[in-house]
This record gives sequence, structure tokens and C-alpha cells, in this order.
Amino acid sequence: MIQVARASINHGFATDQPVDIEPLEFSNRLIRPAASFVTLNIAGQLRGCIGSVEARRPLVQDVAHNAFAAAFRDPRFPPLAETEFHPLEIHISVLGPPVPLSVESEEELLKTLRPGVDGLILEESTFRSVFLPQVWDTLPEPAQFLEHLKLKAGLPAGYWSPQLRFRRFVVEEIGDDAEDRDLPA
Repeated sequence: MIQVARASINHGFATDQPVDIEPLEFSNRLIRPAASFVTLNIAGQLRGCIGSVEARRPLVQDVAHNAFAAAFRDPRFPPLAETEFHPLEIHISVLGPPVPLSVESEEELLKTLRPGVDGLILEESTFRSVFLPQVWDTLPEPAQFLEHLKLKAGLPAGYWSPQLRFRRFVVEEIGDDAEDRDLPA
């Protein structure tokens, strides 16, 4: 998968498009529909991160598209320069199915969260944000994690509404120094 991500980024330098992947050339596990995030780092610093939360295409194609997008379409960064390609660290997170959380209050949500395990999707109307489980490394307290997730969505840190919806997920990590997190079958 790391090779697919690298190939897609490298292809993007010449074509401004992700590499075209023929799923049938890969194993069954890689051609089943799955959602992924591709995170790019250089010297430990974030350089791009793009992904999908719904399984809509074969995993190998999802990784190719998200690697290209993380390198060239993340609005927080300029497009990746060819000089940045060699030192690039690529991490892939394969998402398990998102599970809705039925909570009535922020306190109940905070008690339900599993630090270091859960990724979290926040949705309300046009507001939406996602944190991968890896974000717990920098925001280890559930209240802090949730506040920053709300801010990322464009909501105030103290915001709560009965219309807020949350889904949690776990990931399997692929990449340098990746530790596997449980991925449901």
C-alpha cells in the first residue's frame, strides 16, 4: 500500500492526476471497498492528510486517490514539491466501519470515548470534522480532543446541540513506525 501511495504521488508530479489502479491486480483484501486516510510527514511534521470515511471504492484505489490528494490538494499546504518526495513519510490509516454513538450529552460522550483507540466523526447540518485515533497522541484528554474536533468543524469549543451526531471508528495503520490498531473484519 505504501508503494501504491508513493506511485500515485510520483505520477501526480507529471500528470496532476492520481495513478490509475487496476484493482484486479491486487489481493482480495486490497480490492474490497474500504475507507482510508493518507497522512504525509516530513521530518515528523505534517505535510498533508486527506481521506474518506465511507467505503465507496476498492481500498487500493482509495489509497491512490487519497495519497495524491494529500500531496497536491490539502488546502492547508502548497502542493508537494518534487524535492520533498524523497524525505516523505507516508502513513495509511484503514478505517473500520463507523459506529453511531447514541449520547444525550457531552458528558456522556466523553465517558464513552476510548482515548488512543477511537477515531471520531462529528456531524451537524453542514458542519463536519474527523479526527483519526492518532490525534490522541497530541490531544490525550477526551474534553480537549472533543473541543478541537468542534473547532475543526467550525463550531465553538463549548458548543452542544441535540442535533450533533457522532460516529466512532478504529483504524489499522500502515507505514513507518505504525502500530496496528484493531480493524474489524
